[in-house]
Amino acid sequence: MQMPELDNLYSSTNLKTRAIWRESIDPGNPIQAYYAPQKFALATGFQPQMSGPIKALFSELQSLTRNDGLVDLQPVSGFHFTFVPLTLPLYEENEPLPAKIDRLVGAWSPFEGQTITIRDLRLVALPGQLLLAGIPENPAVALRQTFCEQILNSPWKDELLLRHAKTPLPAPFWHTTLLRYGAERLPESLRSFFLERESQQYGEVAGKLKLVRINYNWTRCYPVTLAVGGVD
Repeated sequence: MQMPELDNLYSSTNLKTRAIWRESIDPGNPIQAYYAPQKFALATGFQPQMSGPIKALFSELQSLTRNDGLVDLQPVSGFHFTFVPLTLPLYEENEPLPAKIDRLVGAWSPFEGQTITIRDLRLVALPGQLLLAGIPENPAVALRQTFCEQILNSPWKDELLLRHAKTPLPAPFWHTTLLRYGAERLPESLRSFFLERESQQYGEVAGKLKLVRINYNWTRCYPVTLAVGGVD
């Protein structure tokens, strides 16, 4: 997807979410955790510097949600944008990776260190989540498509397909998940927060791609190499 299609997709996603919210002011039933918090997955992505507007956004969310035990807010130390998530959370922190990791590292090597820029960042709401999403600059879209095609022709195909069992491959959004809520829908306070800022822009981010073993919110992030059993 390029700029007009992504803009439309983000806008239509917000419209659908607002329609769901209008059905009930109540957050609804509790939900299970989105990820196994103690397990690690393999992913590609980057960890950019925060701009001033993004820092302010995080500060506002921290202040608003500090007393809500159902809020899972992305820590500042875990700020990241995923390029391609590769596996479900399958591994322990120090578990040796499969022998076929060499095939993954080899497929990834042309992409390692390439700079990705995502601009026109804005809030996108799902019923129980807040995202920060934007428009990738060339050649990010082509790079992601090429890498996915390579993995689908590798021994890591099954892991990639399992990770995307409920989402398109590659996923259309270019985003980071700012906040997950432990119920079906966001509470009124977070809905209002989003609606007040839906049209606000948060600039851009840029960073160098890397292949990593990460926990679900990227607060523990280890480069994957062939040097020492897959983890530096």
